[in-house]
Amino acid sequence: MFSSKKDEEKPYSETSEDASSNVQVATVLDNSDQLKRNLGNRQIQLIAIGGSIGTATFVTISTGLIKGGPAGLFLGYTIYTIMMGLVNNCMAEMAVFMPVSGAFIRMAGRWVDESFGFMAGWNFFLFEAILIPFEISALNLVLTYWSDNIPVEAIIVACIVLYFLINAFAVKWYGEAEFWLATGKVFLLLIVFLFTFITMVGGNPKHDAYGFRYWNKPGAFAEYITTGALGRFEGFLGAVWSAAFTIVGPEYLSMVAGETKLPRRYLKTAFKTSYLRFGFFFIGSAICVGIVIPYNDPTLLEITSGSSGGSGTASASPYVIAMKNLGISVLPHITNALLVTSIFSAGNAYTYCGSRSLYGLALDGHAPKFLRKCTKNGVPIYCLCITMLFPCLAFLEASSGADKVLTWLVDLLTAAQIIDYIIICTTYLFFYRACRAQGIDRKTLPYCGWFQPYSAWIALVWMVAVVCVYGYTTFLPGHWSIADFFTYYTMVIIAPVLFCGWKLVKRTKFVKASEADLVWDAPVIDAYEATYIEDAPGFWTEILQMFGMRRNRTSKEVE
Repeated sequence: MFSSKKDEEKPYSETSEDASSNVQVATVLDNSDQLKRNLGNRQIQLIAIGGSIGTATFVTISTGLIKGGPAGLFLGYTIYTIMMGLVNNCMAEMAVFMPVSGAFIRMAGRWVDESFGFMAGWNFFLFEAILIPFEISALNLVLTYWSDNIPVEAIIVACIVLYFLINAFAVKWYGEAEFWLATGKVFLLLIVFLFTFITMVGGNPKHDAYGFRYWNKPGAFAEYITTGALGRFEGFLGAVWSAAFTIVGPEYLSMVAGETKLPRRYLKTAFKTSYLRFGFFFIGSAICVGIVIPYNDPTLLEITSGSSGGSGTASASPYVIAMKNLGISVLPHITNALLVTSIFSAGNAYTYCGSRSLYGLALDGHAPKFLRKCTKNGVPIYCLCITMLFPCLAFLEASSGADKVLTWLVDLLTAAQIIDYIIICTTYLFFYRACRAQGIDRKTLPYCGWFQPYSAWIALVWMVAVVCVYGYTTFLPGHWSIADFFTYYTMVIIAPVLFCGWKLVKRTKFVKASEADLVWDAPVIDAYEATYIEDAPGFWTEILQMFGMRRNRTSKEVE
């Protein structure tokens, strides 16, 4: 059923003979597969931003506030952001060194164990594919902020058609769509950050300079599950679990590696600026949310508990609740409108990553061979078609009570996100070991991660602890529930089963450090970059060129 990649792998160059001159002309390919490198610098930078900012940053971050209080939220998000920076440090070095299609999925199979790559690919694909219908359902929910009469089926069909069209043509159209959608996310963040600062110093209809009032009353730390010091610590853990499903990024950026122009330059810049983005977007959001609203706000508690309508919409956003508390009437509508674009962008990104992860599985023989088929524009069309079957699950929302099935599926797969980071850190440790064994000086690599391999070890231990412990409440006296147990630990069980099952069937072995393939697609990428003759402007230059400025800039070509 499955086949080896070696059967289909193309050489990095082809030769054709000119009939009139009998001269052979070399044509250098973008990749050893059929994807095309069409994503420019500005698109990569905004994809990096769009891939890290989701609906949780604006809405469900409030669950961390309720559980941990403003200080617990700040500490939880700060610590988790630091850990994500360590994961980013690992992914950056590998992706910039070997920017291949499938990214960390295929690296896991090449440098750790083929079975590890099999597990990584299906873990990532299932998570991405199931999230698409969930985001469509969230979009429907957000639109009810304005009206309950919008046909659910019409929104679902529109999303499915748009996602398919955006992803079915050249990848540059996906990049262009994400550029503008991610720009909307950035504007939304800037709006809520400015709202926080201006209103806290008294710039609101009530002229109330409330500052850090809510850090004092009701308090900096909330109690969760139990009371006292233990309850405050458990509240902090609740904020960490909230951060675990809000703070993302390096895995999504790595997935565009095989379709990026000048990947070693553009990806390097995008990964390096990720550290600043993590700090600004996530830690900044945690600070702002803890300022604008108390963790015991009655409206917030009613909405998040489900006793009041609006859960999952802009109404559940701590910013919108704060706006209404202060008597601000226009901003909630602007926030909801930009939230619509944010949710649509998330579904679009999941569609892209789902199709590319399935394509990566097919390249390595972990999915059916026919999935390697690409259009002339470099789109894995059959992978996209299969991925587009999953959004149809959103029609469950049209059936009363059936939407619970969709929510249940997403809950079952939530641990898959943390498992991705465990895979990245583990793969890096094998990569680091292989570099040492083969005498490769990492300082000569296009990007050399700092504080390695300790950075990878710290992040690995942290992520393993989080994925094992985040469902600990299930084991507390009086809290046991089989449904909750499987919600927390289904993927923790399935992932090892995928690994062991493929290992038993295929008899795979762990890759020896001295035998790890560190050459792989390097000749293809080197040849492509050496002959790249298009203009390669910086991010801001490219932005200015969009508006007709700096058109006469001299191209930097590599002969």
